[in-house]
Order: sequence, then C-alpha cells, then structure tokens
Amino acid sequence: MREAAPKLVTIHPPQRSTTPWSERIQPYLYVVPAALLVVVFMLYPMVSTVIQSFTDSNGLDAAKFVGLQNYINFFTDPNSLNSFKNTLLWVVGAVTLPVGLGFCFALLLERLPGAALFKSSVFLPYTISGTVAAILFGYVLDSDNGFLNVLLRSVGLSGLTHHWLFEAPQNTWSMIAAYTWQATGTNLMVFLIGLQGLPKEPLEAAKIDGASGWTYTRRMLIPMLSPFITINVLMAAINGFKAFDLIWVMTQGGPARSSETLAVTMYRQSFVLFQQGYGAAIAVIISLIALVFSYGYLRNTFRREAS
Repeated sequence: MREAAPKLVTIHPPQRSTTPWSERIQPYLYVVPAALLVVVFMLYPMVSTVIQSFTDSNGLDAAKFVGLQNYINFFTDPNSLNSFKNTLLWVVGAVTLPVGLGFCFALLLERLPGAALFKSSVFLPYTISGTVAAILFGYVLDSDNGFLNVLLRSVGLSGLTHHWLFEAPQNTWSMIAAYTWQATGTNLMVFLIGLQGLPKEPLEAAKIDGASGWTYTRRMLIPMLSPFITINVLMAAINGFKAFDLIWVMTQGGPARSSETLAVTMYRQSFVLFQQGYGAAIAVIISLIALVFSYGYLRNTFRREAS
C-alpha cells in the first residue's frame, strides 16, 4: 500500500504591525503611575532600609558601614531577645484568640435569629483606632481604680487582682486581650460572609447522613471555609508581627522594657535613641520573619488543599 505524501506546511514571514507606535505603548502608559507609586513608596524604602541596616546611621551625621554589627547586637542584646519572645506571644495570641472567637461567634450567630445587634456590638470595636482602644483599656486595667480590679474586689475576689500592666507576662497578655476585643469583629464578618456563600447541597447531604455537632463542623464546615480561615490567620499573624500602637500607648514597652515587641524596639532604637542603623536591622528581621512565616503557611495550605 502506497504511503501518503507528508503534508507541507507553509511558514509565512512575520508581518510588521501596522499599528502606530503611539497606540502600541498606550496600554503600558496606564500602568506607569501605579508602577511609579510602587517604586517610590515600596521598593525604594525597602532597599534604603536594607542598606541602612549595615551602617551606624543616627539620622544626623554621615553614616559609616559597620557590616553585620547591628545584627550581631540584636542577637546578643537581652532586650531584643525579650522583644522577640513577646512578638511570638503576640502572633500566637492574635491568631488563636480573635480568629478562634470570630469563628465560634460566626457559627453561633449564623443559626441565631435576630442576631444583628450582637453582630454590630462585636464589630463596633474594630471601627475605633488602636490608640482609642488602648486608652479605654488603660482605664479598665488600672491597678488602683481600674474597672477590672474594682469588679473583682466587689465580688470578693480580691486575690485575683493584679497590676495588670506592670507585671510580666500579665502586661503582654492584658494587651493581647485588648487587641482581641478590637479585632474579633472583623474576623467574625469574614467568617459570616464565608458561611453565607457555602453551597447548601453538600451540607444538607451531610446532615441527612447523620453528621452533627463537632463532626459536622470538623468534616464539613472547616474544610469548606479553609480559604477564609487562611485569610484571617495570615492577616492576624501579620498584625501580631507589627503590633505597635496599642502597646506604645498602654505601656510604652515597660516596665523596664518587659512588654516590648520587635516593632516597639525598632521604634525606640530609631526615633528615641537615634540608632537608626540598628532600628533598620530590626525592621529587616521583622520583615524576613513575616515573609518566611507567610510563605510557609501559604505553601502548606495550598498543598493540603491540592491533596
């Protein structure tokens, strides 16, 4: 049997575009303003901070290159290491408490009719600034006439009163409680949006099959809400790494720098002690830790969802 002849393919030379040059670059011109903003307000400060971290800059005199000395100082300074420990406490507290409470409230309120007032009351603290929340909780946690200690004494629990903001680690946990009060609302809203968007068919099928309670939550709701859990956990962790305003207003990192986080230490070194090279090194360390955590968390999350 005779084989068919191979089909010839004609290759045409590329034709030159007849579109005018001014029209071809027009799409790129639309992104130039955004690109300039990114370069000026993100890339330039980032590169400048990294360079400054290798100098002894104090913001006034000419800076000298000191190599890794600022980073060595950080890892040998007990105050910096205590700040690192407090930052980890903040990350753990910011992830577990506001996200956990927001998730539990969302599950309860989704099934509770007429819960709009409670939703608003939980979300309302998020609308105020961290400074206002810090001042408010400063009055609540005052050692002598604070609302919490007065309440404990009035019900006969004087033994539970503390100097909430003057004893470590209670001062750190007290401020995390204030942050939880303020941040739970936004987590609640994200989870409520997620619950309202879930498909009804698989949930109804699971209920018909007998799933209920914790089994229903663990096997159905948590996997289906995983994108919203990922968003809330990641945002809470980043907020924990950069916690500053609430701490600075309530204790300024005291007493004796016992409640400082890395962000507070960075501010103190840069703008109170004018060791801006050292402060820049701490900023680089915070950024690297947050970047590594975010990358690892997202990578594990995407792998788990893909499997």
